[in-house]
Amino acid sequence: MILKSAAEDGSALTWRKSSYSSNDGPDCVEVAATVAAVHVRDSKNAEGPRFAVAGPAWARFVAYASQG
Repeated sequence: MILKSAAEDGSALTWRKSSYSSNDGPDCVEVAATVAAVHVRDSKNAEGPRFAVAGPAWARFVAYASQG
C-alpha cells in the first residue's frame, strides 16, 4: 500500500464516487485508477488523506468485499 498525504496534488486524477455515497448520507469512498495504482479517498473529505494500492491488490479486495 502507498500512503498519500493531502498535500500531494490529485487534480490530475479522475475520481469516481461510490454508488452508495450520497450528498447528505454517511461518508463513503471515491476511487481513481491509473496505470500504476488505484487511489482511494473519503468522498466527504476530498482534500484529506488518501492511499493507493496496486491494481491486482485492489481487484482481490473488491472480489473479497463483494462476497456475501
